[in-house]
Amino acid sequence: MNSSEFDQRFEAGDSVVDALDLKAARRPRQEQKRVNVDFPVWMVEQLDREASRLGVTRQSIIKVWLAERLEQRADAQHTVLTD
Repeated sequence: MNSSEFDQRFEAGDSVVDALDLKAARRPRQEQKRVNVDFPVWMVEQLDREASRLGVTRQSIIKVWLAERLEQRADAQHTVLTD
């Protein structure tokens, strides 16, 4: 299927999934890399309590909080550069 046919099917609301090679699909900047981090016991306990309260895993809460912090920092740096 060429790109015009793909676009026509997509615009018509037809499924185009069969035309995609999902095994080769990649999410840019979303590759995973394993890291090991040591935390004090009190921090792990608080992380576990918050994760339990939210119904998520410890790993999930760490990822979300780190992502939020990094986004805040990037936003702050962007604001400084554009002012």
